[in-house]
Amino acid sequence: MTIMTRFSSWLDHRSGAIDMMHGSGGRATAQLVTELFVRHFDNPLLAQGNDQAAFDVAAGRLVMSTDGHVISPVFFPGGDIGCLSVHGTLNDVAMSGARPLYMSAGFILEEGFPLQDLDRIVASMAAAAREAGVPIVTGDTKVVEKGKGDGIFITTTGIGIVPEGVSISGDRASPGDKIIISGSIGDHGVAILSRRANLEFETEIRSDTAALHGLVAAMVEAVPDIHCLRDPTRGGLATTLNELAQQSRVGMRISEAAIPLKAEVHAACELLGLDPLYVANEGKLVAICAADDADLLLAAMRSHPLGAEAQVIGEVVPDPNAFVQMETTFGGTRIVDWLAGEQLPRIC
Repeated sequence: MTIMTRFSSWLDHRSGAIDMMHGSGGRATAQLVTELFVRHFDNPLLAQGNDQAAFDVAAGRLVMSTDGHVISPVFFPGGDIGCLSVHGTLNDVAMSGARPLYMSAGFILEEGFPLQDLDRIVASMAAAAREAGVPIVTGDTKVVEKGKGDGIFITTTGIGIVPEGVSISGDRASPGDKIIISGSIGDHGVAILSRRANLEFETEIRSDTAALHGLVAAMVEAVPDIHCLRDPTRGGLATTLNELAQQSRVGMRISEAAIPLKAEVHAACELLGLDPLYVANEGKLVAICAADDADLLLAAMRSHPLGAEAQVIGEVVPDPNAFVQMETTFGGTRIVDWLAGEQLPRIC
């Protein structure tokens, strides 16, 4: 049986797996690229068939971000590694206030990875990119021997353009600023853990993975002078606030009672001994703005589906130690410090 016949058989019957010939650079590679990746990602720039994408951009300040995705398992309630790889990079670009323009995608595939699963993942990526309005215009695929990978790794890069007059950065938080979270925390990490450990809860906990650039655009239109934006992914809300406090050399004081947290996520974290402040999110953002702008920004966020549960959770305070402190529901205060490691590895 020839390579071409074998791969055509997969296209007809959805069977088969990645083998080393798919990474050889020969006919099997060309057919994998053409009949799987190009079939899903098809757009005029990709269709040019070059080793790069050439495009024009409007005048302005460009931003670029790249991200590697190694999540386990690759399919989970609410998403998969495919849509996550699109959302993660789009969100990193959007946290500058930029409008994402284009993306690239690189795949490392392990010999033996099911072609049916690959097709499902690439279809999910394509759907996420179309929904976001940001095409994947170039990419690369490599195959490694069985045992030298973990099924599939995806690296995505995105570029975007920042509107005139917008200057959002992690070093702009100032004492008196308000801290806002766009919605409930911990959904993604608990969804991953529940699938990883085959745990069943009374209510299914689903990942919050989503592209946030539409929400950010609405926020920037309402309040162009947002000081900081950050998506609290790996390390959760606690790590994100510590990063911003260190960058801006300020302290932060938050209220535990104000932080949105689903009852089922809270219960799961208690059962598993996890602190939801450190659990990953993939469809939430933290915004810091001047106190006078907080009500306007909050209203803009709540008018968007991805910010409907937005809450002010605290404020920025002077502190040369850059500590993050939390007023607990018991009336005390605790330091919300960095974790030495990760509560949940391989989370994104």
